[in-house]
Amino acid sequence: MSLFEIFLIVFCSVFVLGVIVKSIIDKKNGKSSCGCNCANCKSNCSYKK
Repeated sequence: MSLFEIFLIVFCSVFVLGVIVKSIIDKKNGKSSCGCNCANCKSNCSYKK
């Protein structure tokens, strides 16, 4: 394996881990996957289906 391949694997791993951590933090703050805070969501919210 070359140095570039190792760097690419590490970069992808860190990126995926960051996305997962951000998702967990957003869930703890009450945000949904769409970014809308569903606790304050009204019936006319554009994100609500």
